[in-house]
Amino acid sequence: MLGLLGGFGLVTAYAASRIFISLGSTLVLIVVSLFIAAGLDPLVRFLERRGLPRSLAVLVVIIGVLGFLALFLFALVPVIADQVRAIGSSAPDWLDRLQHNRRIRDLDEQYGFIEHLQSFVTNGNFVGRLAGGALGVGLAVLNAFFNTFIIVVLTLYFLGSFHTLKKAAYSLAPASRRDRVSKLGDRIIEGIGGYVSGAFIIALCAGVSSLILLFSIGMSRYAVALAFVVMVTDVIPMIGATIGAVIVTAICLANSVQTGVIAGIFYIAYQQFENYVIYPRVMSRSVEIPGVLTVIAALVGASLMGVVGALLAIPTAAAILMLVREVFIRAQDER
Repeated sequence: MLGLLGGFGLVTAYAASRIFISLGSTLVLIVVSLFIAAGLDPLVRFLERRGLPRSLAVLVVIIGVLGFLALFLFALVPVIADQVRAIGSSAPDWLDRLQHNRRIRDLDEQYGFIEHLQSFVTNGNFVGRLAGGALGVGLAVLNAFFNTFIIVVLTLYFLGSFHTLKKAAYSLAPASRRDRVSKLGDRIIEGIGGYVSGAFIIALCAGVSSLILLFSIGMSRYAVALAFVVMVTDVIPMIGATIGAVIVTAICLANSVQTGVIAGIFYIAYQQFENYVIYPRVMSRSVEIPGVLTVIAALVGASLMGVVGALLAIPTAAAILMLVREVFIRAQDER
């Protein structure tokens, strides 16, 4: 009987693990939706403090989110698509200009990198490669729109029933510890919401500043697309801001040396301003985590779930650290 029950247990565990693995992409969508809902919940509570009922506050936030998405789809997406095509069509000319630079020509004679760049640009669909991944063409675009639609729908459902979900989760704890669990859970949710909204604010600042820079140095033809790239990559912890800055600076440098130098100097200065002024002020009330743990958490999250894992790793690590401080260390101190 013991062996039979043990065999059934192993089979059940194996089946559950296979189901969990097969549902991996769906679980990622659910987790991302929960994080976004937690990020929008502070805005709902802000409207509640201004006298709006919870249901009306949720409705206002939902209308605002849908309005922003509609504005993005109908106003910005065509502009971004046109500018991406313009970048793709201008890339061969930029490579020709680079070949006329004496220093670049000397480096090319040693390493032959311009020939590889030219073959990459001229062979195949460069624009599709430039867009890349979920922003590519064909089925990738359909998959991206489908995932975005699912995330939006789940986020709206989670936001509308956020209090109900929290109460249901807290009710699973024993009655003697439910109050403590509720307080810790609220602190974790507030930290996650602060991090999500703070990351959006920081990325928006990077995108707007890049837009102003590009219009100022005569890169208005590609300004919206490149500013959008900076805003998206800036959300990625640690390396995202550098990736966006390198992409924009390289395109500006290919257009002209002067604009490339100006863009490089601007992003070096802006990243210092963002790291030491904007980020501490925005994130001071959301996540409390040492710098080394931030790096470790982002690396672990990226290795497990890619970019999504890196985005979710920092608030998750902050929540685990808070639980260790409030539960484990406090229990150890009482012994």
